[in-house]
Amino acid sequence: MPLVLLFKNKGKKSKQGEFCSTQEIIERYKRHTKDTVQPENQAGGQHLQLIKGVAYTTMHDMQHEAANLMKKIEFLETSKRKFLGEGLQSCTLQEVQQIEKQLERSVSTIRARKLQVFKEQVERLEEKEKILAAENARLREKFCGLQQRETPSVEKEGEALCTDGSEKSDVETELFIGPPECRVRRL
Repeated sequence: MPLVLLFKNKGKKSKQGEFCSTQEIIERYKRHTKDTVQPENQAGGQHLQLIKGVAYTTMHDMQHEAANLMKKIEFLETSKRKFLGEGLQSCTLQEVQQIEKQLERSVSTIRARKLQVFKEQVERLEEKEKILAAENARLREKFCGLQQRETPSVEKEGEALCTDGSEKSDVETELFIGPPECRVRRL
């Protein structure tokens, strides 16, 4: 019989001080673990396997589950093709009407979502418009304030330009289309 020493988590020997058989260790492990899968099925003594939280008793059960999943996949692919308008030749009038109703419900849901998205966008744009209008007003006030400070110098420059170019000239400013001799007669 092999010699097995039991140690606790802290590395100390067990208080029992006895040597245990392998079977006793396994039984103690079963009692202290929270594993729900038993090593033997009580009905027929078959071994259980735990795959993603589901207990399978035999390979047959796994094959049966795989076949069921394949059927579900095939059904979903067929439904998808029908919703896309493919493979409708085998459908009865009632099935086609049912597909049509489902599509109408789907379109209605999509349009409702689209409307909601548009409303949200409009609200965001209106908020942005308010922010930009406030910024525009602030900049306009700032510009007017700067313009008022610079107004005296601008007016002086404008007056200087007006006085320098205020010589009177006898230049004809009237527009006349035609030969020059006709223009002279008009004068």
